[in-house]
Amino acid sequence: MLCQFSFKNFKSYKETTTFDFQATSIPEFSESLLKSEKADALLPVGVIYGPNGGGKTNLLLALSCLISTVVKPIYELEKAREKIIIQQKISAAPFYFNEISRKMPTEFEVYFRQEKIEYRYNLSICGDDIVEESLYWKSIGGKRTGMVFDREGAEITLGASINKASINRSVNPKMPYLSFLAINYDIPVIVEVQKWFESCIVKNYANPIADRQIMFSDDESYRKKIVRALNDVDIDVSGYRYDEENHELYTQRMIEGKIYELSFNDESDGTKKMIAALPVILLALQEGRLVIIDELDAKLHPKLLRYVISLFKNKNVNKKGAQLLFTSHDMTTMKNTVFRRDEIWFAAENERHESEIYSLYEIRRENNERVNSTAAYDKQYLEGRYGADPYLTNMLAGGDWQ
Repeated sequence: MLCQFSFKNFKSYKETTTFDFQATSIPEFSESLLKSEKADALLPVGVIYGPNGGGKTNLLLALSCLISTVVKPIYELEKAREKIIIQQKISAAPFYFNEISRKMPTEFEVYFRQEKIEYRYNLSICGDDIVEESLYWKSIGGKRTGMVFDREGAEITLGASINKASINRSVNPKMPYLSFLAINYDIPVIVEVQKWFESCIVKNYANPIADRQIMFSDDESYRKKIVRALNDVDIDVSGYRYDEENHELYTQRMIEGKIYELSFNDESDGTKKMIAALPVILLALQEGRLVIIDELDAKLHPKLLRYVISLFKNKNVNKKGAQLLFTSHDMTTMKNTVFRRDEIWFAAENERHESEIYSLYEIRRENNERVNSTAAYDKQYLEGRYGADPYLTNMLAGGDWQ
């Protein structure tokens, strides 16, 4: 499970930026939190709102860049241990509007949990070369931190858990050492970390091709789950069939005892989106994966979007600790009946064209600390604090979060 992700000098983000999946001490939807013994509770859902060009997509691209950089060489050499669902390799592009930043490395740090261990992985890339890289671990609830490896340029230091003469410390400067170890050795701690990276699912529904990338199975129990989920959102299908010869998917309806088939291409945009997205979402829920989706709400009715969100927040459905991170423009779902305050984030550019993100929890806490606040003053305060973008300030000063 993802705990926290930080990055610096990536696309529209110049300074260190941190997205946090660690739950704050607020009572909202406490029953939906992902809890482990001796560990802080984690959030099942995170959403990023903001205007076009504000940096929503680039935040997801930063995390996708880290994941794909690690996973791509493993996948290409057919050493993967999990079913990998990542649309494309993302390159590490530095912040462009600054002469110094353009020459500096892009830095990533991800903090995640596997079984009873917490891992912290760092990667710094300049061009295509790995500048720095490290992997550390700690038992959940423990205080001692152990090093797996630490890399600075061509120099690699191994921790006690993998420090053996047989481990090669010479690696291509363009390949992460984590990937190198996963490809060439069967080391338990590396396998654990490798599996987490490979389990992450990255989808971009701003890309129309994504709606046609459909993952189906002929397994009858799986087929029933898909059909039941579609029926839950009032998409009245009784089954589906994939024509191998024509490479065409058909949906089926039962009308007066007779089955009628409709080509997938003839379905509505919203139905096609749900048919494409549900198999991926159900896989994540079944196996406890992280799903990263850009523009999840594209072509979706708000009712369908709320249904997807509710699956991750329902402990009876989400039994393995799956998480959903997505961007959205749909303001009708930004309600305290759908999200916790710490699950909502905003992305916006400042006057220097640098993207920044803000948590609704932090913003509301700042507001609550001010005495005799009025809605009008809230808006004036927020415009001064976060910029005069009406999209952002109108959302923050109004809605169901007063």
